[in-house]
Amino acid sequence: MPSPTSSRNPYRLLFDIPGAGAFTVGNLVARLPMGMFSVSAVVMIAQTRGSYALAGAVTATGLAATAVVAPWTARLVDRYGQARVAVPATAVAALGSLALLLCVRFGAPGWTLFAAYAATATTPNTGGMSRARWAHLLEGDPARLHTANSFEQAADELCFMLGPVLAALLCGALFPEAGTLVAAVLLVTGVLLFTAQRSTEPPARGRTGAGGPSPLRAPGVAPLLVGFLATGAVFGSMEVVTIAFADAQGHRSAAGVVLALQAAGSCAAGLLYGVVRPGGAVERRFLLSVAAMVPLMCLPLLAAGSGGGLVVLGLALLLAGMATAPTMVTGMTLLQHRTPEGSPPRPSGANSCAGH
Repeated sequence: MPSPTSSRNPYRLLFDIPGAGAFTVGNLVARLPMGMFSVSAVVMIAQTRGSYALAGAVTATGLAATAVVAPWTARLVDRYGQARVAVPATAVAALGSLALLLCVRFGAPGWTLFAAYAATATTPNTGGMSRARWAHLLEGDPARLHTANSFEQAADELCFMLGPVLAALLCGALFPEAGTLVAAVLLVTGVLLFTAQRSTEPPARGRTGAGGPSPLRAPGVAPLLVGFLATGAVFGSMEVVTIAFADAQGHRSAAGVVLALQAAGSCAAGLLYGVVRPGGAVERRFLLSVAAMVPLMCLPLLAAGSGGGLVVLGLALLLAGMATAPTMVTGMTLLQHRTPEGSPPRPSGANSCAGH
């Protein structure tokens, strides 16, 4: 006979843990700007400089800088603790966003846009830090940790669903720099709220011994990180192309809604995936998820080339998003399994390097 708790909503069981709701609220506020920054930057630069090529190049530079800086930020988070590192790192990133805003506003040379946006690479991966808290709180409970990871992926997608809509609305209804300004304020506020919840914070690991294994040398970790980087590049390029396509169709303000459909599909798939708890080896599940994700991600390209307009593109993005959450959840689980015990980025550093 099942226990009384086995029939309860698995997501509700997560928030029976003291402090879980509080850090989740702060984390969601901090995570919402993740879906706003790149869209805001593209719209802001394209409107003021008249070039989507420049806007795409600037955001691509930010992605490349993040790929380099994020592992070091994650390592510092693990070594010294989330609160001690995330707050100053967020302050630097917010200043970078404000510098970009001012450079665009006052017509600074093009190279300053690249330098300012690169400074935002210090933004801590709040989703990774939240996953680290769940891993700390649910140590030894893989079933509930799977549910927690699925919830976190759905939360990522929720923020990437609402973020572009909010960014496009702010930039269109107010002024081109409004999206970046609001995103910076939300980021700082959310990180302060999140890091104030000290009771659920994983303990700092300090400096590891000289003989500690490097996580990048662990079997299977490097290919996973390359895969996450490639996925991020696909997402980033899809944002720029979708905004440009909507602008060409005369519906720039609808770009955020269209982009939100991809995140909506992934959010729904993530929540369902957390309840279903599929069996089998996680490696096999990851390969199946990637195999489904690759052709589905081609659908938006086919839709844009078919001349079907924004409606067809939106439906294609919705379908493409449905394979994202299972792929990311199983990828995060693999990363946690393969990161050696005792190495600095386990588990928060590993997750912090592999954000959406």
